[in-house]
Amino acid sequence: MFELRIKVDFAAAHHLRGYPGDCARVHGHNWTVEVFVRSEGLDSVGMAVDFRELKSATRELIAPWDHQDLNTLKDFEGVNPTAERVAQLAYERLSTNLNGKGVWIDRVTVWENDRCSATYWPPIGLSVAEKLG
Repeated sequence: MFELRIKVDFAAAHHLRGYPGDCARVHGHNWTVEVFVRSEGLDSVGMAVDFRELKSATRELIAPWDHQDLNTLKDFEGVNPTAERVAQLAYERLSTNLNGKGVWIDRVTVWENDRCSATYWPPIGLSVAEKLG
């Protein structure tokens, strides 16, 4: 079994509706999206998945969020754009696009800064076959 990891960054503002503190006000972060991929094997070149492909897919995912107020985007309509929700949405979208051929997104961690992060992975017990679709 192999595990690969990439990180991509974007800058965006958000606020947390209903939160009893400073985060209820609009503020910004330099977010980092960290994607963990697992693979059962390697291709003929000796790679589980091309880092370039993984980074490209992740950059494409976050491009609409970069330098935006996340609260105003359709992706977060009706929900607070917390690190948890960003991680879950990134996991779901990347899994849809990249899972297959013995490779799957294992989890996604989203960092608001270098001290605070949230990680999303599927429910425990989801088989590899289910992850691969």
